[in-house]
Parts: sequence; C-alpha cells; structure tokens
Amino acid sequence: MKHILYIIGFLLSLTVFSQEDKVLVITDSTVADNWMILGMDWRFQKGDNILWANPEFDDSTWNEFSSNNLNLIDGKNVIADRGEIVWLRKRIMADQSLNDALVLNIFQEGASEIYLDGKLIHQLGNVSSNKDEVIYHNPFSQVLHLPLEIGKEQILAVRFVNAQYKYPIYYHNGLIRIYISSLRNANSTDVVKNKRVAFFQQFVNSYYISLGLAILMFIIFLSFFIFFPKEKINGYFSASLLFLILFTLGVLSIYDNTGTYFWLTFYFDTCILISSLILLFCFYKILEQPIDLVFKAISFLCFITISSYFLYNPDALGPIWSIFYYAGIIRLSLKSWNKNKVASFLFLSASCIELTFWTLMICWYMGLVDQRIDKFIPFAFMLIPVVLAIYLGYAFGKRSQDLRLNLNRVQELSKEKESILSEQKDTLEQQVKERTAALNQSLNELKATQSQLIQSEKMASLGELTAGIAHEIQNPLNFVNNFSEVNKELLEELEEEIDNGNYDEVKALAKDVSANEDKIIFHGKRADGIVKGMLQHSRSSTGQKEMTDINSLSDEYLRLAYHGLRAKDKSFNATLNTDFDDAIGKINIVGQDIGRVILNLITNAFYVVKKKKEENPNGYVPTVSVSTEKLGNMVLIKVSDNGNGVPKEVLDKIFQPFFTTKPSGEGTGLGLSLSYDIVKVHGGELTVETKQGEGTTFTISLPMN
Repeated sequence: MKHILYIIGFLLSLTVFSQEDKVLVITDSTVADNWMILGMDWRFQKGDNILWANPEFDDSTWNEFSSNNLNLIDGKNVIADRGEIVWLRKRIMADQSLNDALVLNIFQEGASEIYLDGKLIHQLGNVSSNKDEVIYHNPFSQVLHLPLEIGKEQILAVRFVNAQYKYPIYYHNGLIRIYISSLRNANSTDVVKNKRVAFFQQFVNSYYISLGLAILMFIIFLSFFIFFPKEKINGYFSASLLFLILFTLGVLSIYDNTGTYFWLTFYFDTCILISSLILLFCFYKILEQPIDLVFKAISFLCFITISSYFLYNPDALGPIWSIFYYAGIIRLSLKSWNKNKVASFLFLSASCIELTFWTLMICWYMGLVDQRIDKFIPFAFMLIPVVLAIYLGYAFGKRSQDLRLNLNRVQELSKEKESILSEQKDTLEQQVKERTAALNQSLNELKATQSQLIQSEKMASLGELTAGIAHEIQNPLNFVNNFSEVNKELLEELEEEIDNGNYDEVKALAKDVSANEDKIIFHGKRADGIVKGMLQHSRSSTGQKEMTDINSLSDEYLRLAYHGLRAKDKSFNATLNTDFDDAIGKINIVGQDIGRVILNLITNAFYVVKKKKEENPNGYVPTVSVSTEKLGNMVLIKVSDNGNGVPKEVLDKIFQPFFTTKPSGEGTGLGLSLSYDIVKVHGGELTVETKQGEGTTFTISLPMN
C-alpha cells in the first residue's frame, strides 16, 4: 500500500552519450527539458573503503550494473543485502554546451554519501557499518548542487547503505535513484519542461488539499457532536476523520523523514485502516443494520493486516482487505436499499468507484495498465468520508425540514384547538362552579355527620360511664335504705320503751339510731359524690387544666368501666390489676378529657378480653391492668389486656378517624382517633405495643408540667 505514495519516476529518454570508456557526457540539450535518471553503466562493489571514492582508483574489476532502478534488495538486480554497504562509481563529463549549473535529485530508502572526484559533496543521512549508527534519509523533495567542471571527465561515487529493519520480512526494496537536470530546469515552473517536479508537487498538493478538507470536516462534525451529543454518529465520524488526518500527516512527513521508514509507514497505514473501520461502523449505524458476521470478519482482517507489518508483506494483504471492505459496503447498501434509498445509493456509488480505482491501481502495479493514476490516491482516500459527510448534511437538512413541517402543523392545530378551548372554557368554568357548590354541600354534610359521629362516640362513652355509675350508686343507696328501715324499727322499739319507762333501754336504742344515721349520711355523701362526678363528666369540657390525681382518676374509671360492662352482662368476670406510682402526685391536665381517654382505652380492653373469653371459654382468665409510672419529667399511664392483640396489617391504621376492627354497629372508629388528638393537645404521646395472640398495651405519655 505504501508504494502508491512514492513517486517511482518520470523517466524520459536518456541522453546520447559517448560509448567510449562508458563516460556519460551531459549536454545542454539533454538536460534542458528533462530530468534524466543516471541508471546505466554503473560499477559496484560490496564492502567499505573510503579510497574507492578517489578518481585514481581502478574499478575495472568491479561488477557492472545498468538499470533505471538500482534495486538493492529482493529484486532481480540484487547487489546488496539489508544493512550492507555498497559503493557505486560512474564516469561523467559536462559538455562545453552547458549554459547552466547541474543539479541532482535523489530518491532512496537508506542513507548515502555522494562524492565527486573523491570529494564529499552531499551526505544524505549517516552511513555506517554499525546498524545502530545508521540514520536513514530520503531527500526526495530536495535539489542538490552538482559542481561538474566543463569538459573534464570526473568520477561520481556513491557510498550507500540500504534500509535495515528489525523484522524478518519487510516489503521495502532498498533502492536508490539518482536524477540529474540543469538548474534552469529544476527552477522552471513550466509543466512541460519539469514534468517530474510538477507531478511530485501535484501529488503533494493533493494530499494538502485532502488534509485541509479532512480538518474542515473534522471541526464541523466535532462541533455538531459537542452541541448535539445525542447524535453519536457525528462523534464516530469525527473519530474517523481524526485518524484520516493523522494518516495524511504521516504521508506528507515521509518526504522529510530522517528516521526509520518502518514505524512511519506502520503508523499511517494503521491510521487509514482504523479510519476505514470506523467509517464502516458509521455505515451500519446510518443504515440501521446490526453488527453482523461480515463486519466482524472485516475487523478481524484489518487486525491481521496491521499485524502483517511484523510478520509478512502488508502489500499482499492491503489490497485483499480493501476488496473485502468495499464489497462489504456494497453488500450493506444493497441490503438496506428499501429502508434508506438515498444513503444506499450514495454509499453504493462511492464503493463501486473506490473498488474500480483500487483494482486499476493493482493492475498498474502489475504492469497491466500503462497510464499512471496514482496522483488520484489522496482523493480516493477522501471519497468515502466526503460521501458520508454529504449524507449526514442531507440527513440533517431533512430532519430540519421535517421539524419545520411538524412545527407548522402544530401551529395550525394550535390555532384550531385554541378556538375549541376558548369555547370549552366557559363550559368548564360553569361545571367547576356547579361541582364546587356540590362539593361544598357535601363537605358541610360530611362535617355535620362527623360532628354527629363524634357526639355519638361521646354518648357511647357516657353510656358506659353511666352504667358503671348507676351500679356504684346502687351500693350506697342499698345501705341508706337498709339503715333507714332498721332505724324505723328501732324508733318503734324506742317509743315502746319510753311508754314502759325503761330509760336505759331507750338510751341504748337512741345510740343505735344515731350510729345508723352516721352510716346513712356516709353512704348518702358517697352517692352524692358519684352523681356529681357523673354530672361533671357529662358537661362539655371547658379545656381548663387543673391539678388532678391521675392515680385516683385511673382507678375510678377502671371500676366504672368494669361495672358498666357487668351491668350489661352479669356473667362477665375479669381480673383487675392496678399498679399506681404514689410518687406522681397531682399533674396539671384537663381531667375530663384525659378521663375520657383512659375510659376509652379501658373499655376497649374489656371488649377484647370479653371477645377472647367467648372464643376460649375454658382456661382463659380475662385480665385488664392499669398502671402509672413517673419516668423523668413524664408520667406513663399504661392500659394492658391479655386479648388477641392487634393484627400487624392494621396496626398503622388504628389511630385513623373512622377506622375500627369492631363489627358494624359496635363502634364508630373515632374513640382512638379522639384519644390520640386529646393526648397530643396535652403535649404527650399515645403509643401501642401488641403481640399477636398475647395482648396489647396502650401507653399514654404526659408531661408533668
């Protein structure tokens, strides 16, 4: 592949020179319009001896060499191996007809020293038998002065060492070509007079044009990718262009290279292979085709081609890879024809042109085609990227046009819908007003219902309390009635004893009556206190806090709740446990509200143990416990039962309004919700702990102050 970058010469007719002693006579006419190659009648000798540059040295025993290409490796005219020094000598004479100075132009793969009559006139690189000291240099673009003396036969000697690489097989032929011309011809801008220089300049200029075009496209599509990162195809294409730029810079640098050609050619050939592979990936993305076996095979062949630089002649695999590469693009384009005709047509056309061009290049290398087309190589490398750039530009414009059309459609639809929306606006506003009124009415009804439910819950708790109070009043009233009846009998006996004059017995009976009256007064006051408590509980809460004995309050409501339940069901019995902390004393609370909370919790506890007793009549003892505890600045009131506990799935809902686990008609679901709110108002917390099948404990936490 690299040979397509070299200028292998524009060889015109050799000058007519004297055959005597094989001396090349250079006349003005032979170099006026031509660059002529000094390829005939050389003598050469392997080895290295500086005396071989002297004109007096006898080289008659040296081998003769006559070829336009002084091929030094692997060709039919091999005269030296890699890294081996060889001396070349030629007799030359400037004719009297010369009007201008003579110049040389040398193309070589190696390093050389040019001597004229034993004098070193040019050193191109560094020639040494030590391979580590050899510096290769190709002065292909330079014009070198040749100080021939008019009319004098002189010896032109060349000390040359060809390129030697580290790898066992390498495709470069170590060679040297020496061209000669007049200074006027070398400086001429006339293409006819200076075809070789013109071709070389055209060749280099083509690469500079390609480089500028690649840089321009790289900047444009990299900018697209930066500003539109979702369009990843622009990023892939930018990466391909970057490798193409590196390839072009590598090709241009070869004409001024002073290092080993291996790494330079390996570098830029690798760049063009990677660039081509990324372009193929872009084709797959654009044509919306999945990465298939063909792509993987081409990628693998690309890797093999790069690896061949270290193993075998890459020129043998390069054309093969190119054929597979462009055949793969042609196949992909045909496969996607119905899906994307524009892209398929562009890629198919470009690939066919590329395939035709590189086929002709292979034929030219093989000598089957005479016309040189290698000057179009830079443009051949740019054809596929340019076609891809054209399509991406077309696709961008197509998307922009589609967006404009869609925008116009949206604007038209917006105008149509704007009138419809304006008409519906009034209707919606009217509907909103009607629904708002209906919602307000429903809200008022809901509030009224909620107030009724709350009042119902209060009345339910009041009913429980009243039943307990009635049972409590019954005891003192029984005592009052019993002692009143006894006193009546005693008074009758007292009258009889008075009539009998038995005053001692009268006094005794009077004391008994007095003692009974004390008991009547005691139980009457007890009944009065119970009634007053009931009246206080039934009144609406004033919300005023007062110092309250929480232990007495808890004990009283425990007994009232128990007696209230017993009043409904005489068969129900339960164990009541109390554990009051006497260190608490009185705390500042709204006694009526906290009493309601305690009563509600105790009532619920009796309810669950009663239900469990009904489910397990044998062996189960219903137990309700109430305890108080001072903990720091807080008072804890705990109401526990040994019922079935609260199911885990409803534990988070028990304090929500209207949520209840009781059957319909047995509860409103407001008791715990109201209790929770009352405790919160007091600055406390109402929490619950439960174990399934073992029981539940509600804890009221109230601040001391």
